[in-house]
Amino acid sequence: VQLQASGGGLVQAGGSLRLSCAASGVTYSDYRMGWFRQAPGKEREFVAAITRNGGSTYYADSVKGRFTIFRDNAKNTVYLQMNSLKPDDTAVYYCAATRRVVSSAPRGYDYWGQGTQVTVSS
Repeated sequence: VQLQASGGGLVQAGGSLRLSCAASGVTYSDYRMGWFRQAPGKEREFVAAITRNGGSTYYADSVKGRFTIFRDNAKNTVYLQMNSLKPDDTAVYYCAATRRVVSSAPRGYDYWGQGTQVTVSS
C-alpha cells in the first residue's frame, strides 16, 4: 500500500489549502481514511477521518467547521479542504488508511503517507 500526500505549502492566516492523498496498491474503497498532523515537539494528533463510502466524517474539535474531509473512490484519493487557517494549524499533515473501524488514534491505522508541510503565517 502506498499513500502519497500533496498540497501543502505556505499560506497566510485566514487562507485556504486543499490537501490530497492518493492511494495505490489497494482496493481503495475497502479502507477508512484519516488525516493527522504533527507540529514540532508535539505528538501526532487526529484531524479528520472518513468512512469507506464517505457517508460519515469525523473531526477534531480544533478543526470542526473549518476543515472538510472527503474522498473520491474513483480516483483513489482522499482530500482535506482547510479553510480559515490559523498559525496553530502549522504542522506536517499525514494521511493514513485502515481496514479496521474509523479511529482517532494513530495506532488505529495501518498505512501512512509521507507527510506534507503546512505553514500558516500570522
